[in-house]
Amino acid sequence: MATRGINQLKKLTLRYCEIGGSSTTIRNYLQQSPHLINLAKSNPHITIIVKPRNGHHPYIQGDYVTGQAKVICVKNTTEKRILEVMEMLRNTSGRKIV
Repeated sequence: MATRGINQLKKLTLRYCEIGGSSTTIRNYLQQSPHLINLAKSNPHITIIVKPRNGHHPYIQGDYVTGQAKVICVKNTTEKRILEVMEMLRNTSGRKIV
C-alpha cells in the first residue's frame, strides 16, 4: 500500500525450519511456487529475505518504513494462506491501529 505515493513495506522476511513438520508447506511453497519470484519482480522496492531458522515454527515478517514490524506465524498452514499473508503484509500501512 502506498501512502502519499510512498510504498510502506520495505522488507519481507520468510523464516522456516529445514526439517520441522510445521514448516512443510512453506518449504514446498519456496521450492515449487513461482509466486515469490513474481512478487519480487513486480515489487522491486521490497527486499525479500528467505532464511532457515531450525528448531522454530515458520513465520513471515513485514518491516515498514515507519519502523513498525508485523509478524505472522504460518505453522501447519496452506499455500493459499501463505499467499494471503504476503499480500496482506504488502497491502497494509504498518501503522498501529489503536
